[in-house]
Amino acid sequence: MGKQPKDTHLYLRLLRYVRPYWRLFVVSVLAMIIVAATDPALASLLKPMLDGAFVEKDPETIRIIPLFLIGIFLLRGIATFIGGASLHWVANKVIMDVRNDMFNRLLILPSRYYDQHNSGALISRFTYDVTQIRDASTTAITISIRDSLSVIGLLGWMLYINWKLTLLCLICAPVITFIVSVIRKRLRKMGRKVQASMGDINHILNESIQNHKLVKLFNGQIHESQRFYDANNNNRKFMMKFAIAAVASSPSVQLITAVVLALVVYIATLQASAGAITVGEFGSFIAAMVMIMTPVKRLVALNEHLQKGLAACESIFELLDQPPERDAGSSRAQRIKGDIEFRGLSFRYNPDDRKALSNVSLHIRPGETVALVGQSGSGKTTIASLIPAFYPVTEGEIRLDGVDIRDYTLASLRANIALVSQDVALFNDTLRNNIAYGGMKNATDEQVRHAAEVAHAWEFIEKMPEGLNTVIGEKGQRLSGGQRQRLAIARAILKDAPVLILDEATSSLDTESEHHIQEALDTIRQGRTCIIIAHRLSTIENADRILVIDQGQVVEAGTHDELISNEGAYARLHRTNFAGTVH
Repeated sequence: MGKQPKDTHLYLRLLRYVRPYWRLFVVSVLAMIIVAATDPALASLLKPMLDGAFVEKDPETIRIIPLFLIGIFLLRGIATFIGGASLHWVANKVIMDVRNDMFNRLLILPSRYYDQHNSGALISRFTYDVTQIRDASTTAITISIRDSLSVIGLLGWMLYINWKLTLLCLICAPVITFIVSVIRKRLRKMGRKVQASMGDINHILNESIQNHKLVKLFNGQIHESQRFYDANNNNRKFMMKFAIAAVASSPSVQLITAVVLALVVYIATLQASAGAITVGEFGSFIAAMVMIMTPVKRLVALNEHLQKGLAACESIFELLDQPPERDAGSSRAQRIKGDIEFRGLSFRYNPDDRKALSNVSLHIRPGETVALVGQSGSGKTTIASLIPAFYPVTEGEIRLDGVDIRDYTLASLRANIALVSQDVALFNDTLRNNIAYGGMKNATDEQVRHAAEVAHAWEFIEKMPEGLNTVIGEKGQRLSGGQRQRLAIARAILKDAPVLILDEATSSLDTESEHHIQEALDTIRQGRTCIIIAHRLSTIENADRILVIDQGQVVEAGTHDELISNEGAYARLHRTNFAGTVH
């Protein structure tokens, strides 16, 4: 009992996307009503055609009936074209609007959501699930209106000719309803599994494309081929189960209808023999009964599209209902000084996880360069992720210029922070658009070039075939690792933010590139608060302070010389990594 209201709620919510285009949708519905009206009109023509033309041989009827036939089919053709064209326009607009809403929601979801969902499943919602709502959102309504009216019109004509035979036909309605109800549940269940299996296919495909070099290098083709085969085969199995349930309904309904039709033909023949029904009435009744099977069959098959669409709606609205990043701050940070203070900060990525940070308290003064070093997983990158509020602070607080960062609006907080990480984020766009990204898109070419020069990126940009207008490929695949990082540094330079976070920012650079970048970093650090996370030793040595992080806590703090002389955790890291890199 609880299923139907939920389906109704999902469907009504989906129809909200049709509402802006109601005028064209009404045109489509009206066209379908005209098409529906032609069905009983055709059946009704058989009576005068058989009785008047063939039995009575009336010349007037012989001339008029062909003209009526042409007129009906002409009207039917025009209405079908208008209805179909307008319906497709509305359906495609609905799909576009839903995709836009999904993407806009995706842009404001918290980082934790991305941590918990693989990209393949998310992409599948855009590429597969959305297309499943096409028929449910528009076609289902117009078909149900057209075919329902066709059935009503044909039944009305049948009742007019012979109400007893018509009532006999209606005995199959409860049986058909029961079959549709049983199959509906099966279709919904298989529809969900088909969507999940499509997510698995997209996930494996996405991973294999992104890691194609790793797959080749470690001879992983057989392993990846088997993974894809298994996911693809699961999708095939669920598609077949869905298809079997879908196709089972039609022959079941047709068999029931055929039995009733045979019974009606037998009784009508007896009535015709007794003179209770004319040849024209008999022919028109049988024609209406045969014609009614087509819209009934479509109405039964419509359940397949509805269940696919409603299963897709569940997936789509689950994404749209995800709460966005918490942005409850009311203060708008202008250009801040860069005073950062952690007060008793503890943090878990998930409630059941161990603490990534535990009671961290530290103060970074404006313009100070602080390096964070420690073993992998010690909590360095977590600190960098909390300052721009990628994750919400749950225990303790982070204060920026004396104000809790939760009191700032997210946009104004992040406008004051620039981040360069080891995993460089680049887009399949031009060099210029990757440097002057987002809020910096209106930067002049001179400003972009200056940022590239300071980051020592101009030396390879000017050699590119189209300079700043060169498209760099997905994730910057046309660039080397060092070039990608210099591009990211140029982007940070152009932003000119008072807080600069460098997370392994020079890890992929060769010695010569690192020397250039070091000069650039020394320049851009002036007047900025700079947090450097565990990158090369030369940068760490130049920091104003070095903080050693271990198991989510600050265990040592001081300058390079002070920490070396203390013979503590930093000194051990230094000896272990004397070749030049601290991890």
